[in-house]
Amino acid sequence: MFQISPLTSSAFDSTAGPARDSHLTHRETGLARVPVWLWRALMTRLAPGELHKFNADPIDAVDYHFDLDYVGDGIRDHRLDVLVPHDAVDGASAPDPLPVYVYFHGGGWTSGDKAPLTKYAASQAVEGMVVVNANYRMATRFGIKHMLHDANDVLTWVKRNILEYGGDPTRIVIGGDSAGGHIAALLTAAANDEALAAHHDIDLQIEPGHLRGLVQHCSIADFSVMFERGFVLSLNFLRMLLPERGRGQSLRDAARFLSPIEWLGKGFPPVFVTTSERDYFYRANLNFIEALRRRSVLVDTVIYGRHRTNTRHTWQQDASHPESQEVYRRLGTFVRKVAALPTQAAHALARSAPAEPALA
Repeated sequence: MFQISPLTSSAFDSTAGPARDSHLTHRETGLARVPVWLWRALMTRLAPGELHKFNADPIDAVDYHFDLDYVGDGIRDHRLDVLVPHDAVDGASAPDPLPVYVYFHGGGWTSGDKAPLTKYAASQAVEGMVVVNANYRMATRFGIKHMLHDANDVLTWVKRNILEYGGDPTRIVIGGDSAGGHIAALLTAAANDEALAAHHDIDLQIEPGHLRGLVQHCSIADFSVMFERGFVLSLNFLRMLLPERGRGQSLRDAARFLSPIEWLGKGFPPVFVTTSERDYFYRANLNFIEALRRRSVLVDTVIYGRHRTNTRHTWQQDASHPESQEVYRRLGTFVRKVAALPTQAAHALARSAPAEPALA
């Protein structure tokens, strides 16, 4: 197990590794250079089963507010759900506003929906937070700017409306799985870097300090892995996110503006990362963790070894796995800790935290 600062800790199955210097190639995933069309076809086929499986045995200790239009144009891509623990809003007797956890689903930027994540979101709400589970426009029709603008619009909606649901708009944690985690991380980076925000034409309406934390479930915060031989996704995934599909651009140069790992400047909030050696984006996650620690950004991790067969890419969505329940417990602790800190306290603590963990 890694030993790091008092605010953060890491869980890793030491019986399996980690293989920190190995690359996760097609030998581990069974896939290499999957084209966009095939990924979309696979996700479309899986979606109905996931909706039923992931939402079995609904949680009844939560109030559900479905399909709120956060833009006002009536399309499903601009709908969000708000999940509130019972008694969070009760007139004059209501407790203090709760932290807000804003979540974006995965799906390779091309597919997915908030609906299969309903039970995941409810599992976090019962941990003592108001959860916003959001949709956004997707490729191949739309690019990364549209996705980031939608995510920014979700935060604007939260700023203006979440108090009505018992949430505190000054204590927001943003996260997602896979592509949704990437969107959350890139928006967090843009909130703390004017050059990146300008590149993507982002006009942030909330105070950057109100983003108290970032959650990454099997995300891809380092696009350099897309250029590695045998990586799971073809480079067309990168092209489809760019204006005019990247025509006339250097893909490596363009990838820098898609990689949150390149923009870990002053003010970047604490991060909670969960991954496994069975995750397609395992190497990207390890790179991100190491970069955060080098820059003294607080980071908490849960990393499982290959022998945990339940921990394939985005396993966190399935509440039936004990590994998922461990992630939920640790995520609740993370949100409560970072939300309880004064806006700048986490960054002050980070300066005194060790840059690298000791491996026990």
